[in-house]
Parts: sequence; structure tokens; C-alpha cells
Amino acid sequence: MRTAKIERKTAETEIALSLGLDGRGESSVNTGCGFLDHMLTLFSKHGRFDLNITCRGDTNVDYHHTVEDIGIALGNAFSQALGDKTGIKRYGDTVIPMDEALVLTAVDISGRAYLCYKAEIPTQKVGDFDTELVEEFWQGFVRNSNITLHIVMLNGANSHHIIEGMFKSAARSLKEAVSIDEEFKDEIMSTKGVL
Repeated sequence: MRTAKIERKTAETEIALSLGLDGRGESSVNTGCGFLDHMLTLFSKHGRFDLNITCRGDTNVDYHHTVEDIGIALGNAFSQALGDKTGIKRYGDTVIPMDEALVLTAVDISGRAYLCYKAEIPTQKVGDFDTELVEEFWQGFVRNSNITLHIVMLNGANSHHIIEGMFKSAARSLKEAVSIDEEFKDEIMSTKGVL
């Protein structure tokens, strides 16, 4: 099993996270932010990742540090669980409709951190969650997983639907990219010999 456990403690957050890449999509998520819990639970389900997260953060200020630091911790967990990346397919892409919203994501587990984020979320908040934090989450994730991730909103009017489409699509793209290619399970998918 490709798994990782991350503990991250700062003056702003305290996070305990475990990840299993070859799971059943089971999760227990308690971040102190209901909307983020919802997104991470469906991320786990659609990626078939087993994910456990607890976070105590300075949510009396806002959700910024909690969201960013969980992105960082999840990125670290992906990096740790992937090891030297032998046998992975490396690439994955998915287009997900969520009612009127349509979101494309594409992943390259390249060893190079890059986020292309193209989305116009119509509202500043979903409940008490600041929608600008979605990009902060994915920035933290890609910088610490060394994954290239493109997130492109193709259509959408409802902020909740757009963000949910992003998390579902990214989960399915990552599921494909981290999966083992049985034909090349002893190889690294790069002419360099390393990812």
C-alpha cells in the first residue's frame, strides 16, 4: 500500500493527515471548515483515496491558514506516498459536469510544481468560506507534491457547483495519474529515468 502520514504544526494550525492512494475512498475529515470538509470528503470518494484529516486552526481569524496548510499537508502526503513513482501512469485528465458547471483538470506527476488555475467564481463566499481560498489550497498542494495541475472552468454559474466540480475532477485526474500501469510497472515514465 502506498500510504503517508503527515503531522504539521505551526503557530496557526495543527494538522494530522493520513493518505492511502490505493484505497476505497473512505474518509474522516474534520478541518473546522464545513465547506472544506465537504470538498475533501468528495475528493477522497472520487479519487478512491483513503483520507483522514484533523485540523485545529485559527478559524477565529478566517479560514485562510487552515485551507492553505491542509493543501500543503495533502501535497506532502501525495509526494511521500508516491515514493520514486515507479510504474505510475503519470498523466490524468478529466472533464466533470456538476449541473451547469463544467470543469476540466489535467495532471502531470512530473516532479515540477505548477498550477494553471483559470476560473471565475461568481461569488466571494460559499456560506462562510471565501472562494478565493480554492486557488490557495491548490497552490499549496502543487508546491508540496511537485505535481503540474491545470484547472480550467469551462462553464458555470453556481459557485458551489464550480468548486465541487474542481475537487471531483482533480480527484479523478489524480486517481488516473497515480495508478500503476501494469505493462510498465517496473519503469519510470520518463526518458530521464526519474520524476
